[in-house]
Amino acid sequence: METIEFLGFSLYAWITIVTVLTMFTVLLFTKWRSDLVFLGAIGVLYVTGVLDAKDAFSGFSSTSVITVGVLFVVVAGLTYTGVLQWIVKHLLGSPDSYSKAVTRLMLPVAVLSSFLSNTTVVSLFVNIVKMWAKKLGVSPSKLLIPLSYASGMGGVCTLIGTPPNLIISGLYEEKTGVAMNILTTTVPGLFCLAVGVLSIIAMRRLLPDRKAPESAFESTGDYTVELQVPSDNPYIGQTLGEAGLFHVKGGSLIEMYHFDDIPLPVTENEPIMGGDHLIYAGQIDELMELAYTHKLVSSDHHIFSMSELDNNSKLRTAYVDFGSRLIGTAIGSSSFEKDNNVVLAAVARRGERIEEAPRNVVLQAGDTLLLICPNNVKLNTSSLERDLRFFDSSDVPNIGNGTIISTLIMIAMVVVSALGIMPLLQCAFLAAAAMLICRCCNMEQAMKAVNWDILMVFAGSAVLGLAIQKTGIAEWLANGILDVCGTNPIVVMTAVCFVGTFITEFISNTAAGAMFFPIMYEAAEKLGYEPYPFLIALMISVSSSFATPIGSPTHMLVYGPGGYRFSDFMRIGLLMNLIILAANIFIVNIVYPLTPLQ
Repeated sequence: METIEFLGFSLYAWITIVTVLTMFTVLLFTKWRSDLVFLGAIGVLYVTGVLDAKDAFSGFSSTSVITVGVLFVVVAGLTYTGVLQWIVKHLLGSPDSYSKAVTRLMLPVAVLSSFLSNTTVVSLFVNIVKMWAKKLGVSPSKLLIPLSYASGMGGVCTLIGTPPNLIISGLYEEKTGVAMNILTTTVPGLFCLAVGVLSIIAMRRLLPDRKAPESAFESTGDYTVELQVPSDNPYIGQTLGEAGLFHVKGGSLIEMYHFDDIPLPVTENEPIMGGDHLIYAGQIDELMELAYTHKLVSSDHHIFSMSELDNNSKLRTAYVDFGSRLIGTAIGSSSFEKDNNVVLAAVARRGERIEEAPRNVVLQAGDTLLLICPNNVKLNTSSLERDLRFFDSSDVPNIGNGTIISTLIMIAMVVVSALGIMPLLQCAFLAAAAMLICRCCNMEQAMKAVNWDILMVFAGSAVLGLAIQKTGIAEWLANGILDVCGTNPIVVMTAVCFVGTFITEFISNTAAGAMFFPIMYEAAEKLGYEPYPFLIALMISVSSSFATPIGSPTHMLVYGPGGYRFSDFMRIGLLMNLIILAANIFIVNIVYPLTPLQ
């Protein structure tokens, strides 16, 4: 079977190529869970005989994968003791210019992202940056893209800052038996960060000046809310004008329909019936007040008594995430509200008013939803977080002795690993144990912090990289690159990094790192050079995705709150990709000069 060849590839190689292409197509164009897609790809490679059982499941026992899992617990200790909140509180300040504001924002975010989950850091900063932007008189859209970029550029400054660094260093160690230092990428990463900050300041005119979506919930006419007349409402039988429901403070009635769901021409002489739906546009606080004074209820289902309305509710803002199962659907046509015990009050799209009942709006990525939630119900469940992003978490940790203890544990882990006293995995295990023993987080919080989806993708990526190497695809691609680029090592390094930078705009940076590791390694060896500097450049390039909002989870986090359009990232991101690529190649070749193989 293995001897059968077509166009220079064995049957196993073609199976691998088709599997990888199919997997990325599914990830790009469907809403399937990424961990299940990667698991399915591993299953195909195993069942078809491309990989044996040991190789197919080697990713789950990989040192780098286990390290990521343990680091989740360390990060939980830092999160629950308020370290991030303390840093935010004391570092942002009140800069007097945009340049100073960007610098004050990007540098601490980059430092935090060097040791913590990028997603965690950005999630914390999003709401703070929005309030800070209002204080500075700057549109949040001018600061949220720099926030996301800083988290990515900071992540490459250490091996633990971003998954591709860990997976590439882990694969290198398996190949050579030589472990990379935790601070291997620090100097190149800091140089690229400095170039990135200066580039953002220089190109600030390319950053969009968008209206923040939540401002649609602050100004008249920018959003709609649907209310319902319960059957025991005292205004039944009166006209809209008599009941004071036609001309209302802070808004206007734009549509009305009875039980037959046929919209009626809105006039103040229309009689009110039980079960009527009234759709208003206006200010949310004024319309919520109208609902209470006129005994109207939220229109999620027909309510026959005001006693059914929970008066202990709160309003929460959420953003529809990329890959959300809600995209392309209307809340009213699903069981979403009932399943999650929430009611949709309003929808905004880039600050624009939507002339439609909120529950009938077909949702798009980045839409802002205003939800009515019972106070006694905790919403950040794994089910909701697959579809929505909440930034108004009530779980604010207390800053105290635990803040200092968790910080010292993190610093000790980094120092011990950097000095080579102990391998990173052992340091991570000791740090995680210390976090639990010192009660920086409890067992439940630690287990909740472990993101099993990411670990599955991480393990699957390592296996895909192995399949690409074992089937000869990596060698073929390396030869192809050498044929096109010649034998100049810097040209070859630049070419692979260039492709890696743009590939990672559309696929997981972890998958890109695993995919390009064998290609870069083979290319370096064929040129007769030590692969080490080539791989450092690859680490930075596959984490440098600036041109599309789907290029990084942190871009997705700021996409909705910033009121961005897809093209906003491309305007500045394409240039950033090229600038950071040039900075990357320049600094890596200075810090890690090319060395011929012995």
